[in-house]
Amino acid sequence: MGKLALAAKITHVPSMYLSELDGPHKGCRDAAIAGHKEIGRRCRDLGVDTIVVFDTHWLVNSGYHVNCAAHFEGVYTSNELPHFIKNLPYAYDGNPTLGHLLARTATAAGVNTRAHSETSLTLEYGTLVPMRYMNEDRRFKVVSVSSLCTVHDLKDSATLGRAVRRAIEEEYDGTVAILASGSLSHRFAQNGVSEQYLHKMWDPFLEQVDLRVVDLWQRGDWATFTAMLPMYAEKCWGEGYMHDTAMLFGALGWDRYEGSVDIVTPYFASSGTGQINAVFSV
Repeated sequence: MGKLALAAKITHVPSMYLSELDGPHKGCRDAAIAGHKEIGRRCRDLGVDTIVVFDTHWLVNSGYHVNCAAHFEGVYTSNELPHFIKNLPYAYDGNPTLGHLLARTATAAGVNTRAHSETSLTLEYGTLVPMRYMNEDRRFKVVSVSSLCTVHDLKDSATLGRAVRRAIEEEYDGTVAILASGSLSHRFAQNGVSEQYLHKMWDPFLEQVDLRVVDLWQRGDWATFTAMLPMYAEKCWGEGYMHDTAMLFGALGWDRYEGSVDIVTPYFASSGTGQINAVFSV
């Protein structure tokens, strides 16, 4: 019997990598990086062997997919923001056993999911950015789950999340962390003015809804949050349509969740979008 030891909603803003580089934005995301390092430290303390990332930068148009190759290695440049993330080297070990187990369990629960272990699929930056700071020593194996789901229902993603937890706790021999890697509201700043919004929200409405969401989390009003999630995702341009968040809360128990949240990196704005690092008790 395995254990789900840690669950978190995390940022992966590319300005974190930019923050490392010499130039006018050096150090601009130190708080977010420190949050990732803290989550990595907690995973080590908890004995985590594998981190499963619900990645809102992995776009899929049919079914759900798990990237569980035995090894990942390469040099990554973002095709979305090549001036932010470029020539980023990475090397991590995967976990084919866990990946296939997750896919089988989700499929048995009624959500068709395929695991890809013999594959040339690479990792997207929703996985690569947090692994850069949480997994510098390659202590953890990595499994990535597609969470930019273009024609999928949030309830199916919640079902997948429940299946992930069941697979870990009932059939896996090890300790796992899950990360919902994506923003809160996600309306990028308009082209031509993006530089002005590096540390600002695109619109006050988005910021106020995000802050209300964080307040609901801190008050433990999970029923209200899960009820509003579909409309929140639609009206606030949720990243990946917030399928990562649906997966996370599916694993936590959805509206029956009774845990608490620890805000590791307070809410901040980045290029018009709302970001946070938050750990949820399991």
